Amino acid sequence: MLQRFYPHHEADSAYEIDYEGLYRAGFRGVVFDIDNTLVPHGAPADERAVALITALRAFGFHVMFLSNNKEPRVKQFSDAAGGEYIYKAGKPKRAGYVKAMERLGTGPADTMFVGDQLFTDIWGAKKAGMETWLVKPIHPKEEIQIVLKRKLERIVLYFYHRKQAH
Repeated sequence: MLQRFYPHHEADSAYEIDYEGLYRAGFRGVVFDIDNTLVPHGAPADERAVALITALRAFGFHVMFLSNNKEPRVKQFSDAAGGEYIYKAGKPKRAGYVKAMERLGTGPADTMFVGDQLFTDIWGAKKAGMETWLVKPIHPKEEIQIVLKRKLERIVLYFYHRKQAH
């Protein structure tokens, strides 16, 4: 039952994933969560985020930001970083992820999702058939509902890591 929440891959940071190798492996679309995946919650796109998105686009990736936030937050980030966006995505519902792939012109076999939350980001992307990368949150300061979800995530990750060890 918990397997539905297990990521395909883990990384310490969205900035440490081997995107060039993934491009060579056939991936063409990257869909990112924003808050606590690329920048601290509510922060604008910084130099590191802009450099990553610029590099991904230079490799040939199509980039999308998929967020449950309202449009002003997501548009501001997207405009600065240089990708497309979908706001109020309704994660973990499958529809937002499918819409992202449609807009990118990619499909589940060549699109990856990078996010920091199991119960929204990873679960939703898996329901849409995407390859998933769970990254550690950038900053510990989070809204109370996320703090509560993090406690449950620790339980799921305990069993995930136990399974990975075997």
